[in-house]
Order: sequence, then C-alpha cells, then structure tokens
Amino acid sequence: MIKKISIRNQASYGAEPEELDNLKKINFLYGANATGKTTISRVIADASAYPNCEITWQNEPVETLVYNRDFIEKNFNQPDELEGIFTLGEKDKETLAQIRHAKEELDSIDSNIANLKTTLEGTEDRKGKHKELQECEDDFTERCWRLKTKFDDRFKEAFKGYRADKRKFKEQLIEQSVSNSATSTPLNDLEQRAETVFAETPLPEETLAIPECETLLAHEANPILKKKVIGKSDIDIAKLIEKLGNSDWVKQGREFYGQVKPICPFCQQDTDVSLEKSLNEYFDDTFKSDSDAIERLLQDYKRDSKRLLEDLGTSLENPTKYLNEERFQAEKNLLATKTFLPLR
Repeated sequence: MIKKISIRNQASYGAEPEELDNLKKINFLYGANATGKTTISRVIADASAYPNCEITWQNEPVETLVYNRDFIEKNFNQPDELEGIFTLGEKDKETLAQIRHAKEELDSIDSNIANLKTTLEGTEDRKGKHKELQECEDDFTERCWRLKTKFDDRFKEAFKGYRADKRKFKEQLIEQSVSNSATSTPLNDLEQRAETVFAETPLPEETLAIPECETLLAHEANPILKKKVIGKSDIDIAKLIEKLGNSDWVKQGREFYGQVKPICPFCQQDTDVSLEKSLNEYFDDTFKSDSDAIERLLQDYKRDSKRLLEDLGTSLENPTKYLNEERFQAEKNLLATKTFLPLR
C-alpha cells in the first residue's frame, strides 16, 4: 500500500513539498473545490508524469486504479445523436469518434453530390450542364445539316445513307474527322472526283497484263557468253586458222571435206591424210560441246522472245485508254528487231 505522498509545484501546491504520511490501508480525503484532491488522484494514477512529486510504497508498487474526472472524460461518452445512452471504455469512445468523423465526411460527400447534381440538372431558375450540352449538340447538328443541304446536289451519292437523318449525318462527320487521315483536297477537285466515282454507268477498264520478261533476261547471264569458243591451240593447223580469223568458215569446210576428200574444199587440190586428222583434233569434243551450248542458247532465246512478243501482241489486241498504243507498238517492234524475229 501507499505509505506517503509528497507533492510540490503542481496546481494549488507550492514550491515547498506538502506530504500526506501515516497513510492507512483505507484513507478518506475531503475538502473544498480547488484544494488539490484531483491533483493527488492524478499523481497516484501516474506518478511518472509528475517529476516534482513522489509516492512512497510500503513494499513493492502495485497497479493503481483511479476513478476521477480524467477517467470519466477518457472512458465515458454520450453521443449527441443518442441522448441518455452512455458508453464505457476508451476503445468505444475512439470508435464513436471515428464513426462521428466518418459521418461528417459522408455528410460532406452527400452535400457535394447534391451540388454537382444541381449543376448538372439545374433548377427552376437556372439550366444545368445537361441542358447546355443538349443545346450545343442541337446547334452543332443544325450546322452540319446546313452544310449537307448546301452541297447535297453535288455530293448526294457520297451522302447516301445519311441524307434523311440529321443525327446520323452529324455522327458520320465526327467519325470521319477522327478516322479519315486523307489530305484535304480543294472543293473543285472533290467535285471532279465525285463526277467520276459516282457516274451513272461507270465502265470497267481492262486490266493491262504485265508480260513475263525474267526468263528472257536470264539468258543474258548464260556462262557460255563469257567463254571464247575456239579449237585446240597446240595443233599445227591452229596457226593457219587463227591467221584466217574465221574458224566457223573452216568448220563448215570440214563438213564438205568429209564428202569430197582427199580434195580440199577450199583450194580444190589433193590433200594429205594428216589434214583430216588435224581438223578433227582442232575441233575436239570441248569445241563441239561449247558450240552446242551456244546453239541451244540461241534457240531458247528465240523461243522466249517469240513468247514475249506474243504476250505484248495480246495486250495490243485488248487495249485500255490508259495505254499509249503507238508508243507501245514502237517498243514492241524494236524488241522484235533485236531478237531477229519478224514484225507483226
């Protein structure tokens, strides 16, 4: 139990310590208001909060329970909206305080909602934003419709599907302003395009076929064209043929020689057996293989040239107004002269 209480510099107590000693297990303190009774109870409740005061315990300090004005203010609560109803406990009081704060916030939100609703819907004396928006919508719709009426005769086909409904016409204009990324065009150009696109009976134009030229051009890269085709140079007759500068002429004479030998087809005189041997060795298998490759290339080139010219002729048989036929024919004729094929 408490043995002695010493208090100074607190409320009604001065700088000189005043002591309550010789305390019993049960003590009764009384006095007029402002004589220090509550201060004593506060020191007992929490002596550490009063450094100028001191409590002396008979043995070890024990838990203190003080019922005074501070305890009532901390633990008792009577909500204004629940008169006659009290709650006991510090946690309940805090909960009610939170509820009260939340209700104040809710009341503020409700008030803001009411103000915003009034702003949107208006009152008898003032029109709201909904009404203003509707008036703007109606005004914009009328402006769009006046534009439609102004250009209706010239673009009636372009306006098709929206000519009888003001709202649909306005919505289509808004959609086009967002999605259409085409460059702006002068009115005169638009009118000319409309006359073409929305003509009464537009006629389809024939598609001009693009001829296939890659096969013909590929022949120009044939490896045989980069190769010099001649006979063996280490044959005794090679120097003579080289001096004549015309191995094809000698090659053709060699064919006749097979028919008239031993008479020379070139000088009509008798020849030695070695001439035939020399000619055969000069025009060996490699020469023949290369010559055959050249001949095949020539035939393929003529074949593909003929096919290309036929395709070009088909284009001329089914012309389009976008084709310059005279120039096209001239280019076709030029190609025919370069491919050794007859003009048609």
